[in-house]
Amino acid sequence: MPRQLQSTAALLALACGLAACSSGRFDGPSSRAPRARPAPEPYASAPSGAVTSSPLAPPPGATAEGAPLEAGIVASSPPPVVADPVTPPAPPPVVATGRSSVVGGWTATDASGTCRVSLTSSPTLDLYRATTSGCANKDLAKVSAWDFRDGEVYLYQSGGTVAARLKQAGGSLDGALSKSGASLSLAR
Repeated sequence: MPRQLQSTAALLALACGLAACSSGRFDGPSSRAPRARPAPEPYASAPSGAVTSSPLAPPPGATAEGAPLEAGIVASSPPPVVADPVTPPAPPPVVATGRSSVVGGWTATDASGTCRVSLTSSPTLDLYRATTSGCANKDLAKVSAWDFRDGEVYLYQSGGTVAARLKQAGGSLDGALSKSGASLSLAR
């Protein structure tokens, strides 16, 4: 009997497996038959007739003629908005900053007068070469090198003494001589 029970159980398992394979849950999309859709319900037709229009009524508390409302407020329509063909303002000029922006010829002005200072991009040890001409101030006349650090221009004399420190101010350099503290400006 146990053998017969095993055969029956095997047959039952086989039947269940075949039934499951033939159900719609395991069929691929290509093997499904299209289902019939229910017919759409008929729509009721809209009533036909003439279409009319009329202006809207004024808001509460106002009249159609623009009569005063409360406390002197007059109801009126806003003026039409007309786009002005305005040219946008030009962006402000870009002022270059950094070492390369200060390379070139400058006119130095201090208490003793004006002279020429040239800042080159030619390296000289850790600094860059500078030359002066016509400077009455002896400290400024001895300038032979320069550097740009932390947004400031340093002018150096031979031997490494700082002759002046200047900051960029628009298109010029403004600062002071180190020894005397007198103001110094360089302009293009």
